[in-house]
Amino acid sequence: MAWFYNGHESKSFADLDNLVDNVIMADDFKKEDLKGFRAKKVARDMDEYLGPRFSLSADDGWIETSVKIPLPAEGIKRSEADAPTLEVDGIFYRKPLEVIKAVFQSERSRNFHYVPFKLYQRHDAPNDTDDTQAAGIRLHHELYNSDAYIQEYERIQLQQRANHQKSSGLAEEPEVENVPVGIMAWSDETHVSQFGDKSMWPIYIHFGNQSKYQRAKPSRFASHHLAYIPKLPSNIQDHYKQKIGFPASAATLTHLKRELMQAIWALILDPEFMEAYEHGILVKCGDGIIRRLFPRFFTYSADYPEKVLLATIRLLGHCPCPHCLVEKNQIHQLGNHWDRVRRERKARIDTEQRRNLINNMRKWIFDWGYRIASQAVEAFLQPFSYTLTRNTFSDRFAKFGINFFQMFVPDVLHELELGVWKAVLTHLIRILFAYGHDKIQELDAR
Repeated sequence: MAWFYNGHESKSFADLDNLVDNVIMADDFKKEDLKGFRAKKVARDMDEYLGPRFSLSADDGWIETSVKIPLPAEGIKRSEADAPTLEVDGIFYRKPLEVIKAVFQSERSRNFHYVPFKLYQRHDAPNDTDDTQAAGIRLHHELYNSDAYIQEYERIQLQQRANHQKSSGLAEEPEVENVPVGIMAWSDETHVSQFGDKSMWPIYIHFGNQSKYQRAKPSRFASHHLAYIPKLPSNIQDHYKQKIGFPASAATLTHLKRELMQAIWALILDPEFMEAYEHGILVKCGDGIIRRLFPRFFTYSADYPEKVLLATIRLLGHCPCPHCLVEKNQIHQLGNHWDRVRRERKARIDTEQRRNLINNMRKWIFDWGYRIASQAVEAFLQPFSYTLTRNTFSDRFAKFGINFFQMFVPDVLHELELGVWKAVLTHLIRILFAYGHDKIQELDAR
């Protein structure tokens, strides 16, 4: 089965040689093992495995753990610290620093970019006086060409220079190159079998120091799995009723799902990671040069339902966008000049006021027993599409002046090609089908 799934979709002579040399001629190959073999049955058995623990080994850095989520109870007054908890197990994750060290110490990092630069397409000027034309056009196509990466690189250099001047201990250390590690995160709940409802919800990262032309090749193994997110347990209502005395409302279940996502990211962004975020870690890279690496999150790509979970805002709420506070009834104005100005002026910002509001509202539902969807709570949260969940990215990065809302970038695949555009095309085909005649065939011909 490994031979069947590896390689290209259309088998080559090299694949056939591989089958003979590494499978049929292998020392442990026994034809008796193939008695009763049926490919469909084996594939089904692989789809119906009991869980990721059988393929995620501790030897590879995987950690199996659980998180506890405090349970709010409508009408019951007790502090968040004293509230009963829901324990969600089956969480598998790897420490991001271990992933960073393994990748940057490997041979593949020899082609990484450690110093950013601006890239221009040169144009020959019609005359020597046309400086604007001669300067060329700025090209944006890699993370290490972006203004965000260049600014972060310069900020780290200034920070380390100032630290060396202030601390005598650091001044005695040899100066090394200080490099931002461009972390680009993704998460996407996906089905693991063609039929049935088996699913996995991985978080994985790429490194923007590597060219996208390499990252896009499966043979480069540039996608590094970081964690697997479990769902809330199927017996959650029984657990909640046992702890609280009555079933959980729909609003409470939604709240717990949001809490789970942030609790898992709190596991990943542990104190060790935050220490490296602030002070860096020394790593001997694949080219033999020791560098001080500073992990930095530049992008997080996910489809819209996951993005609102990560941004701790409401799905299609009053202000549905993770980036700005444009209201739902203003979305149709997309594309005009005033819409652009509005989005810039009303950009979401992670302020202390926002964080204090969330903390106060949590006291209302825990200490004072307010319902999660009560009018009193909604009056404060609904105008901004806020939720009651504390954001882990805010907790970790706000003190560094990071606005985590800017991290969530558009996902062209899920939000356009498999989202809006797919829905529009499907609806157009329905219209043509209802119209009859040969309209669908004409569309295919076009």
